[in-house]
Amino acid sequence: MSFTDKVKNKVEELTGKTKQSIGDATNDERLVAEGTAQEMSAKAKQAGEHVKDAGKDARDALS
Repeated sequence: MSFTDKVKNKVEELTGKTKQSIGDATNDERLVAEGTAQEMSAKAKQAGEHVKDAGKDARDALS
């Protein structure tokens, strides 16, 4: 996973958490749901990137 991808995913995750907090503070259920979805999406992307990294590491170890 490139550094840029890590930063983009982390920013997306933090944006989702921020939306959740603002939604909680303003009693906006739609914003809370949107923030939750955005945070989970970012975490899924991060997990996928970790799997790619593990595959590359395994391939490199066998080379």
